[in-house]
Amino acid sequence: MASSRIKHNKQLLLYIFLCRVLMISWGLDQGSFTITGPPRGWNSYDAFSWIITEDEFLANAQIMADKLKSSGYEYVVVDFLWYRRVAPEASFTSPGFDLIDEWGRPVPDPARWPSTAGGKGFAPIATKVHAMGLKFGIHVMRGISTAAVSNNTPILGANGGPEGGPWTAQDIALTSRPCSWMPECFVSVNTSSKGGKAFINSLYQQYASWGVDFGVLATPSMGKLVDNLVDMYRATGDDWDTWNDLESHFDVARDFAAAGLIGVPRLQGSQSWPNLDMLPLGRLTNPGSKQGPHRSTRLTPDEQKTQITLWAMARSPLMYGGDLRDIDQATLSLITNTVILDINSKSFGNAEIVQGSSIEAVPVLSLISCEQATDTKWVIRNAESAGANDYLCWSVPEVINRAGELAHCLDWTVSSKPSISLNKKRRATEVGEHFSQTGFLHLWSASGGSMCLDSLHDPQRVAPNFDKITTKLFSSCSNQGSQIWKLTSEGQLESTSNSGVCVAIDAQVNTARIWAARGIEGQYYVAFFNLGLEASNMSTSLDKLIRSQNLAHGRGLSASTAAPSCTGKDVWSNQTMVGIPNGILSAIVPSHGCKLYSLTCVSN
Repeated sequence: MASSRIKHNKQLLLYIFLCRVLMISWGLDQGSFTITGPPRGWNSYDAFSWIITEDEFLANAQIMADKLKSSGYEYVVVDFLWYRRVAPEASFTSPGFDLIDEWGRPVPDPARWPSTAGGKGFAPIATKVHAMGLKFGIHVMRGISTAAVSNNTPILGANGGPEGGPWTAQDIALTSRPCSWMPECFVSVNTSSKGGKAFINSLYQQYASWGVDFGVLATPSMGKLVDNLVDMYRATGDDWDTWNDLESHFDVARDFAAAGLIGVPRLQGSQSWPNLDMLPLGRLTNPGSKQGPHRSTRLTPDEQKTQITLWAMARSPLMYGGDLRDIDQATLSLITNTVILDINSKSFGNAEIVQGSSIEAVPVLSLISCEQATDTKWVIRNAESAGANDYLCWSVPEVINRAGELAHCLDWTVSSKPSISLNKKRRATEVGEHFSQTGFLHLWSASGGSMCLDSLHDPQRVAPNFDKITTKLFSSCSNQGSQIWKLTSEGQLESTSNSGVCVAIDAQVNTARIWAARGIEGQYYVAFFNLGLEASNMSTSLDKLIRSQNLAHGRGLSASTAAPSCTGKDVWSNQTMVGIPNGILSAIVPSHGCKLYSLTCVSN
């Protein structure tokens, strides 16, 4: 079996050691094994960082076998640095603490993994995992350890080196190409050399002898190159339990779906899946920490539903990241929801759809601490003609695409006196002179009904559009101090009555996202996602949605001029839906939340 494992993975070797990130699975008999959907399992990183022990790992594995195996969760994975000693001065970036064998290959730290002592490696751990009916996986750093290079260890099975003797670590190491996120610990391998190829083969021999079923290598940049060679690969950077991390996955998931990279057939007959990273739910630690699980996820219940729904609709592998020893019933129900699992494993035609929703920037004005508002820059620009109003202008880096800058000049009158007549335009020079003397100003918008910018947040206010800005921060103009602002020398707009509070622009793009997919029994799955800061009324035409799905995938309802009749279920509220008025599916979706529907439709 070992030789079979190695044979199936030789095609991966050139990719693995060029310091790129993949996620792959090996050790499976591709002639008899068929993947029916993306892998599911548990990974140690989000809960334990790099310090997990054998007892902690096996306890999580047993709980997965008891509670999650029946829902298709089968992989338990030890994440990175299982070969590093947990010494007081050791960290996830520090060299000098990694254990290697006589051939320069990493081996488990027996202080944390007692069963591996005596050169047994992970074989005893894999045996225990297999006895639970699960599969065992490890994280593998690309390249070769600097510990091996420093010790110039020989390479197993590689004679006839450059100096006439065996090939060594220094012969194959590309020290000018360190691995970017751990440069002092790993460097690239020259895979064109006989010694480099032998080193890679020796690693696979090692993994096969241990009984490893699943391997994780870590980054996102090679999807098009490896999609037909591996079972799964990372499509994003690390995902942690923040809204910014979660939000950044929407564009990635959309683009991979649009490129046809979901479930691509592999050369070996199975399928390949872009991986959006682990699910940071339940009890967690912090990135790179030397502390185990000590806090709960920071994602709200709505955000947690959004994450598992996006992962399902995008058919990402579902790898739970929290400590299973403390999983609560709400989280367990979330990751074992039968509709979510059916979408994840059995759906097709999965894609983000756009039906009249804007892809323009939708700036939202909000109050946050001045320390957090440094990205938003404000400036007063003089009026272009005598008697006209001055302009208040803002700029902010584009937060969704992480590139470029959004900027706009607002037609908000800059007034230095709260008693200003809103019908009367003041000369720009008069406003500028007063501002330079006092440093204070009022901001009002005639187009918004003669309302002034107010630092007293009132959630009951409506959120009209003030010159392309959405906000609830406008109220009737008065002499209140909450309507007085100061433009600081750093370009921040700071409240004079609420110290340390500034106005910031959240330049969101296309905050309403809609995904659709088909089920193998004829279902139509529809997911509404609201990425915005306020609840949103979202809708889609079922007729257009169904016709587009049928046109793209060649099966479904027959052509009809009448709107289809659909029944189904609101998945997260578990409410049955009987009839959808006028064929328009609509819902009020909470901020950062989602709605998920499973529908059965017939032609009228």
